[in-house]
Amino acid sequence: MGLCASLRALCYSCCSKQTTQEITSQDSPHPPATQEPPEPKPDPPKPPPSSSSSSQIGPILGKPYVDMTQIYDLDKELGRGEVGITYLCTEKSTGLKYACKSISRRKLVTDKEIEDVRREIAILEHLRGQPNIIEFKGAYEDRSNLHLVMELCSGGELFDRIVAKGSYSEKAAARIGRQVVNLVHVCHSLGVMHRDLKPETFLLVSKKEDAPLKATDFGLSVFIEEGKVYKDIVGSAYYVAPEVLKRNYGKEIDMWSAGVILYILLSGVPPFWAETEKGIFDEILKGLIDFESPPWPSISTGAKDIIRKMLTMDPKKRITAAQALGKHITKGYQ
Repeated sequence: MGLCASLRALCYSCCSKQTTQEITSQDSPHPPATQEPPEPKPDPPKPPPSSSSSSQIGPILGKPYVDMTQIYDLDKELGRGEVGITYLCTEKSTGLKYACKSISRRKLVTDKEIEDVRREIAILEHLRGQPNIIEFKGAYEDRSNLHLVMELCSGGELFDRIVAKGSYSEKAAARIGRQVVNLVHVCHSLGVMHRDLKPETFLLVSKKEDAPLKATDFGLSVFIEEGKVYKDIVGSAYYVAPEVLKRNYGKEIDMWSAGVILYILLSGVPPFWAETEKGIFDEILKGLIDFESPPWPSISTGAKDIIRKMLTMDPKKRITAAQALGKHITKGYQ
């Protein structure tokens, strides 16, 4: 089984579209120059729309349109996905470089999908300044695109690092695992459930071996509503928690996904594997974790113990991010 094939999961993401309305102005004729009594003058011509009129307000952000080229120089393409294209961009006033994800408004279709992208922006703004989370510069809308400008991370995806390395030492896995669990802790402390943690979620700040991780994708994240039972199936096949498949879950699902990532870091393969998505879900619902095949006999008891606690089937008994940081992950499995 190739690692890349075993890890590349299906993600349920959203995209949407909205059109704008054209407004025209009318000319006003002059009254005829005759000796007879003049006809009543028509109403004076309407002034052109002002910058505060509805024609200048973007339907997605509800703010005035912004000409991105006045603020940033867009450079080479960095990546392309289902929803948008990410470019390198340079802020003209400072010379600082950022990543700009441009989403065509033609892909923003339904009210729900527009609300989803608004929620993602709100969450990115809410999590500003937190460790292991991409720094959000701002959102801008013009007549063609929605632009999300964020911190530039030049080290690539954690997924690609794992594929290149195959697996990590316990010390290196503990260093990465701490950052993943810290992201969960920060999100939960600030009332956010991520719902789609996986190696592709994380970028490395630089190409250095010990470069910090930054989470970048909050497209399926939600603000936690106390007492609410979540029922919609979201996430990526290998990383989804069993209670998601049962349509009855809460924030504990993020720690399950973090446990799957840690298992992969140490072994190079996911803990629940099958040839089809249905087969993967069946294995997840069984909850049987292989600690017998190589390299697990040579991995410490402490490492296996923390993974067991993160992949506990009962979410009420699953270890929390705060507990993991306080007792296990921060001590490097010792």
